[in-house]
Amino acid sequence: MTISKLGPTGERDARTFLEGKGMRFLTANWRCLAGEIDLVMLDRQELVFVEVKARRGDYAGRAEEAVGKAKSRKLLTTGEWFVSRHPEHRDRIWRIDLLALTYDREGRIERIGHIENAIVTG
Repeated sequence: MTISKLGPTGERDARTFLEGKGMRFLTANWRCLAGEIDLVMLDRQELVFVEVKARRGDYAGRAEEAVGKAKSRKLLTTGEWFVSRHPEHRDRIWRIDLLALTYDREGRIERIGHIENAIVTG
């Protein structure tokens, strides 16, 4: 798997994983002036914005450690934009999850880390 395919592959595998946990897919790669949300899902009645991080091995650091303060702030703001642009979700509780995927050299999933409500402040 090439580096250029790692992101889309990670997002596809993340969606499959989350749907396997019973979440319902709404949209992918939603963009606004504030930023981008990789996946938007519904977990029962809760709106879930998912930041997907995919890595090949841990040599560049664990995927779970790849979201800093600036990115956290951006994700929170982008979530607010999404809710403001989609009035059908205005009354829902929402959260931001981190889905971290680590692949081996052959492109197989080595590890999946799902952190619910991973970002609560920027």
